[in-house]
Amino acid sequence: MKFAKVVFWVAGIYGVIVITPLYFLFDRIGEVDPPLITHPAFYYGFVGVALAWQLAFLVIATDPVRFRLVMLPAIFEKVSAGGAIVVLVLQGRTDPTDLVFAIIDLLLGVLFVAAFLKTRAPVAT
Repeated sequence: MKFAKVVFWVAGIYGVIVITPLYFLFDRIGEVDPPLITHPAFYYGFVGVALAWQLAFLVIATDPVRFRLVMLPAIFEKVSAGGAIVVLVLQGRTDPTDLVFAIIDLLLGVLFVAAFLKTRAPVAT
């Protein structure tokens, strides 16, 4: 259970640190990595949902056995986000430097799977 706690604490804290600044970078992202963002509702909606997941990771970290089933959508969140970036890079639709974030998400996804497998409720005898 300690492994799962550490994995989800690290993931949640890392995510909060990386995602929270996005609330203040809307215009800057368009300047540095054109084109400009044209749908602010999608952008801020994404940031809010992504931040909510980081908070869910912190909740899972408090009691991995109790919140074990929430690890399943958490795994999907990491694999779908990382996988999407890989596909976009392969299609030439995003910058290859974005692979750094894909690799981190996919690694966390693998760690989430390991945490899920290691965190089983004790068998009653």
